Amino acid sequence: MTPLQIFPLSGLPEVKRNDDLSRLIADAARAQGFRVEAGDIFVIAQKIVSKAEGAVVPLETIAPSERASDWAKEWDKNPRAVELVLREAKRIVRMERGVIIAETRHGFVCANAGIDLSNAEDGTAILLPEDPDASARTLQAQLQGAFGVSVGIIIADTFGRAWREGLVNVALGVAGFAPLTDYRGQKDSGGKLLQATIIAVADEIASAAELVMGKLTRVPVAIVRGFAASGGDGSGHDLIRPAGKDLFR
Repeated sequence: MTPLQIFPLSGLPEVKRNDDLSRLIADAARAQGFRVEAGDIFVIAQKIVSKAEGAVVPLETIAPSERASDWAKEWDKNPRAVELVLREAKRIVRMERGVIIAETRHGFVCANAGIDLSNAEDGTAILLPEDPDASARTLQAQLQGAFGVSVGIIIADTFGRAWREGLVNVALGVAGFAPLTDYRGQKDSGGKLLQATIIAVADEIASAAELVMGKLTRVPVAIVRGFAASGGDGSGHDLIRPAGKDLFR
């Protein structure tokens, strides 16, 4: 079995709207002396993708509704930020104790509809990319052109988990490999037929990469090497459970 290796990619500048993100990543890898190999998977923080794509909103442009103002006053929140969450939400799952859990138009269920004020310029909020899978496919094509080898891409963000403390990195957008490994129909070591085991490998890779990316170290990209991807391509959308299979709606 090939060892799994995770390499932090440091040295990227502050990303701004319309920056060529693939070029910044390629330049950082070369400056670091990193040699990209076929099968490497780039795990890229959602925030720098959003910044490059211009998914940043000046809060002063947001007029809070009465609902947002009342909620913000009750829980000591920024009413403009609350209003932005309400606008970005396709569905409010829960608003309680100062926490808003929402379903985004992408289908993600997360805090604040994925909107973040951290690592953003003062007075701005960062939204999720419009289409994380399309962003991943674009970056994959560009980085494969830059390095001349096939690579995978994960656009990742940190989400909370129901019934568990702490945040973990998960895959929002995926390109270049199948994000799920399906063991159904195979037998375990004891000869029992597996009937329900599907592993979210893209989420596992994203979570592992976060260990070298962190939140305070300005390392928005990590490269994962040694993962034996199963055949086929896929997308981050494959990781979203259809409503018909959701036991909690």
